[in-house]
Amino acid sequence: MTEEQHIPIPAEPAKPKSARRRAREFAVQGIYQWQLTGDTVSGIERYLKESSTAFGRADEALFRTILYGVLKDPAALRDALEPHIDRPFEEVSPVEAAVLFASGFEILHTPDTPYPVIVNEAIELAKTFGGTDGHRFVNGVLDKLAATVRAAEVEAVRAKRRG
Repeated sequence: MTEEQHIPIPAEPAKPKSARRRAREFAVQGIYQWQLTGDTVSGIERYLKESSTAFGRADEALFRTILYGVLKDPAALRDALEPHIDRPFEEVSPVEAAVLFASGFEILHTPDTPYPVIVNEAIELAKTFGGTDGHRFVNGVLDKLAATVRAAEVEAVRAKRRG
């Protein structure tokens, strides 16, 4: 066959999003909304539920854990993140800040979720919603945070990767 006769292979359909991925997406959207509007957590939750049919396919418990957890004490979360950020927090884009808040909360408060899962999800969220290289920034900050608060887990993962 010549190149003109080549039959294109259809692209694989996109892998459906897991309920947990959807929960994290909605949590990031809610945190972003809070940053821009200062709306209440219940108002944000109501808006997200009413504005998307996909909300019903999200892990609502995880969504609520992250959203309510972040907005319960964002100052403490910001204090935990700031030492790992190479610029004033005010200069971090609202999208990247929302991803850092959500993922930082998970690293700090959901020890049953392995930190590499949290970081990988954060990278994907930053790629989906953020700027061109925002995922690299998010990855670096979260790796440093995890090394500080989950040192034993980080070392175990690194040792496993080394073989």
